[in-house]
Amino acid sequence: MSSPRTVTPGPELHCTKDHAHPPTLGQGTRRVSSGDAPSSLSTLRRALTRASQRVSGRNGTRSPEDDTGLFSHFRFLSLRRAPEGSPALEQSRTPNVPGPAQGMELPSGATGSVQRQLSAGGSPGEPRSEADGRAVADLISERQLLAALKQLQQLEERLVDERASHTFEQDPTGFARRAMDVCLHYDALAAEITAIVRETLGPGGVNTAALAELTRAVRAEEAAHPAPPADGDFLRTPRRWRQAWEAAVKTSAQERVLGAGAGSAGGLAGQLGALGCLVRGDLLTVRRDVQPLYAEAGFPAWQVYLSAYHGAVAQRLQELVGEAHGCEQLYLLLDWAANVYGSPNFLGAPDMALPAEPLPPLLAPEMWARLESDYTHFLETKITSCFDNILELERSHWAAEPPEVLQGLYHSPLSLDVHMLVAEHVKAAGAISAELEATTLQICARTFGLFVPRFEKAYLESEAVTEPHLGAYINTLEELRTSLLAKFPGAFEGLEKPLTEAIGTFQKRLLQVLQEDVQPFFKVLCTKDWLTQDVLQPVLDKVMAFGGHLEHVVPSRAQETLQEAHRYVVREYLAQVLKPRERFRGTDRLTGSQKMGQDAQAIGSTFQSLGSESTWLDQAIPCLADILGETYKNDIQRHLETLIENYPDIRRDHVLAVLGLRRLGYRRNHQLLQRAQDLLRAAPRGPAVGRVLFQEISVGTSMDMFITCI
Repeated sequence: MSSPRTVTPGPELHCTKDHAHPPTLGQGTRRVSSGDAPSSLSTLRRALTRASQRVSGRNGTRSPEDDTGLFSHFRFLSLRRAPEGSPALEQSRTPNVPGPAQGMELPSGATGSVQRQLSAGGSPGEPRSEADGRAVADLISERQLLAALKQLQQLEERLVDERASHTFEQDPTGFARRAMDVCLHYDALAAEITAIVRETLGPGGVNTAALAELTRAVRAEEAAHPAPPADGDFLRTPRRWRQAWEAAVKTSAQERVLGAGAGSAGGLAGQLGALGCLVRGDLLTVRRDVQPLYAEAGFPAWQVYLSAYHGAVAQRLQELVGEAHGCEQLYLLLDWAANVYGSPNFLGAPDMALPAEPLPPLLAPEMWARLESDYTHFLETKITSCFDNILELERSHWAAEPPEVLQGLYHSPLSLDVHMLVAEHVKAAGAISAELEATTLQICARTFGLFVPRFEKAYLESEAVTEPHLGAYINTLEELRTSLLAKFPGAFEGLEKPLTEAIGTFQKRLLQVLQEDVQPFFKVLCTKDWLTQDVLQPVLDKVMAFGGHLEHVVPSRAQETLQEAHRYVVREYLAQVLKPRERFRGTDRLTGSQKMGQDAQAIGSTFQSLGSESTWLDQAIPCLADILGETYKNDIQRHLETLIENYPDIRRDHVLAVLGLRRLGYRRNHQLLQRAQDLLRAAPRGPAVGRVLFQEISVGTSMDMFITCI
């Protein structure tokens, strides 16, 4: 027996240009000469070429998967060789057999049997395989899939019967050729099914007839091959076209989605917009036109298409994540995934919302977490920059006009700017997820907490410090303190302390403006001029002007500042009385006592008209006036006791200074001082809350006071 020869593959089925010059089919049979393929394969090749053109018609290319599926069912390695005693076969060249038969070794003497089988076409009563192949291929190219399948099943059954009758016992290559012919036609049908699926959502619209033919062919094939044969016969094995249909849906979705928005003029926003429009349009077409056709045949079209598009969108989004840069682009991706694609109205109606189950997350949890982390990193830098811009805007207001008065209060746009900044970013983050909202709140609180002392320092170091601006910023910070803490109690609790401290600083600076204005007038008290002139009126005029500004400050902070101003005026008056420039005797002492009483009444009336609630200050100056003008010395102790009782923060040095206003003699002074010390020891330690007066008055120990004590 001659040595086996290797059957080399023919190029016909792999050449994409062959359809330009198809071979002419003969009317009868012809011998297979060297390098020729059977006429049935030539006809089949045309069908395969047409299917390939339909599959790749949209982009002009063919994927590798388009060809590999055509030869997936060949299993010829188990074919046995011709018996040793078989007649000598013609020593012609073996035919070029395409597909998985590449490299299959056949006996060299078997080529004659192959040629005889091709020319004879089987037994006399059977249709010729060339004619059958041509008819099936033409039906496939015309998309008469069910008719093609029926003819193909007849060929398959005939071939199975012939194999069972040992027709090919002496001609295994002939069986291989005819089996390959059947399998190629099955693969051609599968390729046509793939082409129909991939054309469904194309520009040509939905071909209802083709889809109906597809479903009938798939169901007929499943009925013909319900389960793999027990003997492992590859001819009767299920072709699994339903799985091929699902794979075609997935491939079609990937092709359409991954190319959506490429080169859009609008950048990332344009790409996401185009992606959303394409997916929405395709899924609506599936829901409206495609699903009903498949549903009649029991195909879960909506679920398959939805899963395929969801996976394709996830893949496309992952690609865009790698290309995104900056806070805005990262947020665009987060917002599109959560609020556009994830919206109940993505398909136009809530009842058509994309189901949350069983679809997997659009982005893997770890990728979503990384995307949020990158976004918050850029966000913190952006918010810090926004606060810098707010500070620059406020600087421009300082040198311009005084602040506006809105609803009776000094107003600064600072509060509105901060509220808008926080609300904008928190709302945007909350639309993505609760976790991102909480993180954004923390970022806003942290950056605002750093902004407050910077703003405070910048303004107080400027040359634009005025009562209206100070009042406006007291109002602004108080509003921010109350509103932000009320709206975001968990996140902004840490701002209570810095905001309160800043408000207190501005209040002190506002009070300092008043102190600088009235301080020179106190130096005239307890002098000869003071006895005959109204030196206190300029102070009270300044106080009234100061109170006019406080009317435009938020009431709670205005009252605090007014009480501080009240306490300051009384304290400075007492400081001048306890260390007088001159000591009065005789009628001057009585006149001074009356003058102090009048001043005390004027001060009390002025602050009362402004609304001061510090009435506890009203007794301090009259007590000293009573001690200074008391003619009955035994009653001085009573006045001193009243003073100590009302102002427990008074100290021994203050008592010595009070006694120094009178010349009472050693014995009486000693008794009064002893009584005062007993009262001070019995009094509660420290003054009542907010009632510090004498403690902040420093009095020097003069020689007269020492003489008084001695």
